[in-house]
Amino acid sequence: MLNFGRLRNQSRSTRSMPFSGLEYADHPKRKANVVGRILLAATLTALCIIMLKQSPSFNTTSAFSKHEEGVTHVLVTGGAGYIGSHAALRLLKDKYRVTIVDNLSRGNLGAVKILQELFPEPGRLQFIYADLGDAKAVNKIFSENAFDAVIHFAAVAYVGESTLDPLKYYHNITSNTLVVLESMAANGVKTLIYSSTCATYGEPEKMPITEVTPQAPINPYGKAKKMAEDIILDFSKNSHMAVMILRYFNVIGSDPEGRLGEAPRPELREHGRISGACFDAARGIIPGLKVKGTDYSTPDGTCVRDYIDVNDLVDAHVKALEKAKPSKVGIYNVGTGKGRSVKEFVEACKKATAANIKVDYEPRRPGDYAEVYSDPTKIGRELNWTAKHTDLQESLEIAWRWQKAHRDGYGST
Repeated sequence: MLNFGRLRNQSRSTRSMPFSGLEYADHPKRKANVVGRILLAATLTALCIIMLKQSPSFNTTSAFSKHEEGVTHVLVTGGAGYIGSHAALRLLKDKYRVTIVDNLSRGNLGAVKILQELFPEPGRLQFIYADLGDAKAVNKIFSENAFDAVIHFAAVAYVGESTLDPLKYYHNITSNTLVVLESMAANGVKTLIYSSTCATYGEPEKMPITEVTPQAPINPYGKAKKMAEDIILDFSKNSHMAVMILRYFNVIGSDPEGRLGEAPRPELREHGRISGACFDAARGIIPGLKVKGTDYSTPDGTCVRDYIDVNDLVDAHVKALEKAKPSKVGIYNVGTGKGRSVKEFVEACKKATAANIKVDYEPRRPGDYAEVYSDPTKIGRELNWTAKHTDLQESLEIAWRWQKAHRDGYGST
């Protein structure tokens, strides 16, 4: 037994010693293999990076993040909306580089998709989903993109809705404009084209409205826009910014080639433009058209407005962008200079749609004013702009064609 035990112990000792010897002797080889594999992987990775950088499709920086000689990069806020999308289309046709920022609360992703299909080339158009009320997100957008100018359309824009929910309007219009200005200042963007409104004038005693007509808005929409204007003007005094403020009137029409149109949210139809209501009545979406107010001090008792075609309005913004100069402020009315009553508008819409639209006359809408039309003399003289699409029925016919072809607006995109 004792000998057996010693043999077993000896055997274990004999087995373990060579094992230990082999372990220590083999260690440098294993280490060398690991180091070799690391070096091989590093070499292959470096070769891949070199090959990718030499590839024409490889680009370490976006075209939107750097200034390029001969190319003007414009940020269009609210560019998925009715007016903003038409403006983006015109800018892209004129070879501008365009970034659209929109939270899609009122805009349509379908409009952006159409623009992307029309201009698919790299470095032409990008869309960023963001809310201008988020200061951190907005500043990030400015810091990551090399903007040369901002056209600020983004805003809620219904007079009736503004009387029901004024805080929404002050936040969305006034506060958000402040956020945009702060980001422009922090990132050295020196040109602003601001989309304002004739609602800042309220109900003037004299017609037509000129740029020196006193501003006395009578609804939260107009008041919020005027506050935003005041902030812009105060800031511009010491910032050397190029500022253009465009106060425009009632917008109608759409792209003559039928690519874009107006497609408001169904839940906002009650507050929307009269043209949208006319088209909805012509299509049978609503039973008829409601005209609010027939006892105004106007020739036929209904409100008088200056209806401006969206294509003319966009042209005014582009001319303002071209003429903007550092340390200069331009304020312009954008209108036809001719007022049309709501009854006249309804008759033109009936002819444009060839529909027998039922009309119901109701009491005044809160916050509305009797008569508003512009004197466009200043913008004609200084920007060489004049309205070209002044046939009311023709503008409505073009818009109607888009409405008929897009019964669901831009669809479910």
